[in-house]
Amino acid sequence: MSKVKVFVCIAIATFLFFLLFPSPPKSSYHSLYISGSLSHNASISHHLYTLTRRPHIAGSKANADAAAYVLSTLSSHAIPSHMVSYDVALTYPLSRSLTLVRPPPEPPTTFDLRQEIYDGDPYADVASEVVPTFHAYAKSGTAVGPVVYVNYGRVEDYEVLKGMGVNVEGTVVLARYGKIYRGDIVRNAFSAGAVGAVVYTDRKDYGGGGGDARWFPDDKWMPPSGVQVGSVLTVDGDPTTPGWASTREECERLSEEEVEKGGGVAMIPSLPISAKDGEAIMRTLGGQVANDDWQGSTDAFVYRVGPGPAFLNLSYSGEERITTIQNVFGVIEGTEEPDRFVILGNHRDAWTFGAVDPNSGTATLLEVAQRLQKLQKRGWRPRRTIVLCNWDAEEYGLIGSTEWVEENREILASRAVAYLNADCAVSGAGFHASATPQLDELLKQAAQQVKDPDNSSQSIYQSWVGSSDSPTIGRLGGGGSDFAAFVQHVGVPATDIFFGGGYPVYHSMYDDFVWMKKFGDPMFHRHAAVASIWGLVALRLADEEFLPFDYLSYAYELQKSAKELQEEISDKGINLIPLFKSIEKLKRAAIKINHQRKEIEENKGWTSMRKIRHLKVRELNDRLMMAERAFTDRDGLSGRPWYKHLTVSVKGNPSTHAVHKESPRRKDLDHKLRPRIYAPVNHDDYGSKSFPGIGDAIEEAKSQSTEKSWSLVQHEVWRVSRAVRHASLVLNGELT
Repeated sequence: MSKVKVFVCIAIATFLFFLLFPSPPKSSYHSLYISGSLSHNASISHHLYTLTRRPHIAGSKANADAAAYVLSTLSSHAIPSHMVSYDVALTYPLSRSLTLVRPPPEPPTTFDLRQEIYDGDPYADVASEVVPTFHAYAKSGTAVGPVVYVNYGRVEDYEVLKGMGVNVEGTVVLARYGKIYRGDIVRNAFSAGAVGAVVYTDRKDYGGGGGDARWFPDDKWMPPSGVQVGSVLTVDGDPTTPGWASTREECERLSEEEVEKGGGVAMIPSLPISAKDGEAIMRTLGGQVANDDWQGSTDAFVYRVGPGPAFLNLSYSGEERITTIQNVFGVIEGTEEPDRFVILGNHRDAWTFGAVDPNSGTATLLEVAQRLQKLQKRGWRPRRTIVLCNWDAEEYGLIGSTEWVEENREILASRAVAYLNADCAVSGAGFHASATPQLDELLKQAAQQVKDPDNSSQSIYQSWVGSSDSPTIGRLGGGGSDFAAFVQHVGVPATDIFFGGGYPVYHSMYDDFVWMKKFGDPMFHRHAAVASIWGLVALRLADEEFLPFDYLSYAYELQKSAKELQEEISDKGINLIPLFKSIEKLKRAAIKINHQRKEIEENKGWTSMRKIRHLKVRELNDRLMMAERAFTDRDGLSGRPWYKHLTVSVKGNPSTHAVHKESPRRKDLDHKLRPRIYAPVNHDDYGSKSFPGIGDAIEEAKSQSTEKSWSLVQHEVWRVSRAVRHASLVLNGELT
C-alpha cells in the first residue's frame, strides 16, 4: 500500500474516531467542577490552619514560609508554578507611646498599647511575633495637643464641628473606625489642621453594641483590647516607584521628600488604639455634647467633642526598609488560545494571623487549584490560559499585585480577559459580589448553579436575591483589594466575591483559626461554595468559545448613573447631552455585537470553513475583551493620574472586611492604570462613585462657586463622554 493511501486511511480513521467518540463537552467538566465529588472541606481547613499558625506580616520569614507552602501546594497539583519577587519600601514600628494628660490633680495615663491574650489562647506561644500595633507609612514624630472628637473623621464630620464653632487646628483628633479608610481619616485630620490622629474601635461598631454583649472567644465581637492595625498609604503600590515596578535589579526610586510631595503618605503622626483606650480618652472630654449620630452604644456614657480639657501626647517612630516580597503564580496553559489570560488572585500577607483576611481566600484558591487538577486528570484542558496568583504585601497598599501589573502592563492590556479576586473570602453567612458590569450576568448564572452552603434547598442565587427582583452587585471603584490595579490602571474586567458581612475582629490579633472555626465557617462549607463560584466563573471565561460578556448591562448602568448626575446638577448649567448620546451609542454597539455573535453561532459550516469561523470568533472576542480598556484615559483623574478609569462606580460597595467598611477591601486605591469610570472618592479610598472625575470636579466647584470651577465640571463631562464613545467604537470594530 502506498504511503499516500496509508495516510488517507489514518486520517479517515481518526476522523471517524472523533466523530463516534467525541470528547465530553466543556460544560460537563464545569458541572463536575461544582459537584460534591471534587470538593474537599477538610483540605480547605487544613490549608487555613497551616497558613495561620503564625503571624505573617509582609517581609517576615513567616510570610516567606507561607509563600513556599502555596508554591509547594500548587506544584503538588501538577500546576507549573513559580515566584516573582520585588524589592519594595515597607515600614515597621520602632517605638510608639500615647499619654493622656488630665488637668491637675489627676495623674497622667500612659497606655500600654497591647492586645491581650485570652485564657486558653492556642496561639499564646507565638503572640510575641505579632508586630506592635501601628499604622504602616505613618509619619514619625511627636504630636501634643488638646483632644477633639471627630466621629468617623469624614469631611462632613469636620463640617459639623465647624458649624458648632469647634476649632480643630493644633489638636490631636480622636476618630473612630467604621465609615472610611483609615488613611483618609488621617489625611482629613491633617487638612483640618490637626497635629496628630488617634483612631479607635468603638463598641457600637465592633463590640456588639455594648450592654451584655460578649466578645471573642465567647462571641464574634472585638475584645476591649483589640486594635485594628493597617496602612495609611493613600496610593497603591510601592510609593517610591509610582507607575513602574520595584524590580529586584536596580530601579529608579523617589526620595523621601519626593514621596511626601506626591501626597500619598501621611503628614502627621497617628496610632490605632483599642475600644478600652478610646473610651478612656473620650471620658475626659468636655465641651459640647456630640450629635446623636456621633454617640456610642445605647449603654455608653455621653460623648462630647472637646477640645480637651485633656491633652494627648502621641509619639511614633517607624523605619522604612527595602524588603523582598514574593508573588506566587500557577499557570494552566490554554490549548487553543494560550495568549489569552483568565486570572484569579488572592493575597497571602496578613497583619497578624489572617484567618479571614486574607487566608480564607488563600485556602480557597488552593481548593480551586486542587479541583482544576482533578479535572485535568479526567481529560479537561482550558481553551484559554488560567493564571492563579497569590499576592504579597497587599495589606501595605496592594503592593504585590500593583508592582506585577505595572511590570506586565502592556501584556495584560493586550491579553488579559478578566481578573477574578477573592480577598476575605469568608467571614460569615451571605454571598456578596462586585464586578465591572459586563460580568454581572455571568456571576448571576454561576450563583444559580451552586447550592447555598447554609440552605441546601436553594441556590446561592436564590438566597442572594432574597425578597428583591435581582441581587445587588457592587462596583469596583473603591480601592478595596487587588482588583484595583487591573481595573483602575489597565481597564481589565474584574469581579470580587465573598461570604459574610460584619467582621468585627478585622486586622486584629483575634483574626485567627479559632475565630473562623467558631464563627466564620465552622464546617468550611462557605469556603467550598466560594471555590465553586470562583472556579465556575473562571472556567466559563476560559472555556467558552465566545466570551460571556454583556455590555448592555454596562450601558444601562451608565445610563442610570448619568440620570442621577443630571438630578444632582440640573440647576448648574452643565450640558449632559454628550454623555447621554455616548451612552446610547454604547447601547447600540452592545446590541450589534450580540447579534453578530448569534450569527456566527448559527452558521457553523463545514470543516473547510472552521478556520474562517475561528478568526471571526477571535476578532469578536477581542472586541469584547478590549472594550473595558477604552473606558480608561491616558491622563487619568485630575490630581490622581494613576487612576485611569473614567466611568461608573457606585458608592457604598458591599463590605468585605470591617463591619462598616464601604468598599471591597482595601486600600487606598490610587492605582495606576487609568480607569476613569471606576475610581475611589477623593476623600475616601474605600468608597467609589459614578464618574469620579466629574464628581471630584463638582465637589471642587461647590467649594469655590466660580464660573471657572464649573467649566471644569463640563470638561470632565466631555472626557467621560469621549471614553464611552471610544468603548462603543471598540465594540463595533470598525474605523470611523
